[in-house]
Amino acid sequence: MLFTHRADAGEQLAQALRHLKEEDPVVLGLPRGGVPVAYRVARALGAPLDVIVVRKLGVPHHRELGFGAIGEGGVRVISEDIVRGSRLRPQDVAEVEHAEEAELARQARRFRGDRPRVPLDGRTVIVVDDGIATGATAAAACEVVRAQGAARVVLAVPVAPPDAVARLGSAADEVVCLSTPHAFRAVGEWYQDFSQTPDEEVVFLLARAAADPLSRPPVRPTAVEVDAGGLTLPGDLALPEGAGAVVVFAHGSGSSRHSPRNRAVAAELNRAGLGTLLLDLLTPAEETDRAHVFDVETLAGRLADATAWLRGRASLPIGWFGASTGAAAALWAAAADPDIGAVVSRGGRPDLAGPRLAAVRAPTLLIVGGRDTTVLDLNRRARGELRCENRLEVVPGATHLFDEPGALEEVAGLARDWFTRHLTP
Repeated sequence: MLFTHRADAGEQLAQALRHLKEEDPVVLGLPRGGVPVAYRVARALGAPLDVIVVRKLGVPHHRELGFGAIGEGGVRVISEDIVRGSRLRPQDVAEVEHAEEAELARQARRFRGDRPRVPLDGRTVIVVDDGIATGATAAAACEVVRAQGAARVVLAVPVAPPDAVARLGSAADEVVCLSTPHAFRAVGEWYQDFSQTPDEEVVFLLARAAADPLSRPPVRPTAVEVDAGGLTLPGDLALPEGAGAVVVFAHGSGSSRHSPRNRAVAAELNRAGLGTLLLDLLTPAEETDRAHVFDVETLAGRLADATAWLRGRASLPIGWFGASTGAAAALWAAAADPDIGAVVSRGGRPDLAGPRLAAVRAPTLLIVGGRDTTVLDLNRRARGELRCENRLEVVPGATHLFDEPGALEEVAGLARDWFTRHLTP
């Protein structure tokens, strides 16, 4: 596999790491060349990006042989076996450490400036480089990250020789490598453009990621009890610091507030600074009867009641995200609530809102999979009845549940952009 440049390698590596998105990871790039790759990974996963500054401690008379490594925060990893085998005296170890500590501090200040390190305690940490030759630095980085409190360490690189990948399996909990060519001589052979990454680029990418709201980790939701017309409904409320609006999720048939699809979309909205309320519009007993699932009027009434409950606790613009019959409920309720700021439908059944579609005033985005032909036709017809600002987005190759690679991410991005545009200044 040949990569165009480090940005291309980062985009491809991000696809292979999609399974980690819901683990709320931190992405760390090894300077210098690993940072442009890590930037793309962090951007795709909506994860915070930082630099992992590690200095290998080399045996004085054999610098290629490392007897340990040091990292920020006073982390020190030493191999006593190599120290003994190399017959290093305590003063030898101290001299090497002292010299490397000075360089470590210089690099950290240069790359990160005054920003604090991203805390790693209890987190899944993805260590990224642009490639691996021997793996010594990558192994040291994994050890340092673990010593800094990471609960799980994933090493991710575009290319490396097979034997290096095998060795690194003991340093990381998971190793993700896109290409392991046997005829491996140097990392640069596998890039069309492998020009040196200057310090200035590292500084710029780290600063840009720190300023990007999409790099914020997902907000931990709080369990709440929502009063919906005298009926208590369980919900999960997440309000990022400084949230500019809140989106209430109306679940469809066979779904709940625990739906991994809706939770993935909610996490993306949280990273964009939007609050979310996921709640069950039906009780467990009601969900067993399909008649309740398609009782759009009842679902809409409970959504309206839940929104009134929310307005009593958060003075913020409110939008609705509906899936399947939940989308019909959102549109039904929106016809009677002129204060709803925006509606997004994922694989929705707007036809079930019937003649009420013409009364909807909230800007409405309809998202349908390209292979969900029946629902796509229903949404096209519904557009002809809507009198509000509206748009139909078709996700190519996606079916009704958006299970295809990248499909749900596209849904989340479309919803994020729609709500951000219509609910926040």
